[in-house]
Amino acid sequence: MSETPRQPPAPPVVKPGREDVDGTTTLERVPQKTEPPRLYQVLLLNDDFTPMEFVVMVLQEFFRHDLDTATQIMLKIHHEGRGVCGVFTKDVAATKVELVLAAARRAGHPLQCIMEAA
Repeated sequence: MSETPRQPPAPPVVKPGREDVDGTTTLERVPQKTEPPRLYQVLLLNDDFTPMEFVVMVLQEFFRHDLDTATQIMLKIHHEGRGVCGVFTKDVAATKVELVLAAARRAGHPLQCIMEAA
């Protein structure tokens, strides 16, 4: 799975310069500062109906956790009511939430998956 393509860099901001003796104007480039994209946690919420095996399968299939890690996360969800499946950019996190919810609906489970700012 790949993330969304990066936007082309914005043109540099040009700061008004000074006028030279011969009437020409010199412009200065001001470097732009960009911030990395915000990250979001994808969480699974506990319920009393979804089988533990299904939760482990979701963690392995959609979040690429190995069996031991998926089992540990599933137990955390079971005991604490929620657990972090992974941290992603907004678009990737939203896609994973939708994929998990669709898989749970297809399987007839009420499993809830949400995302929140990390």
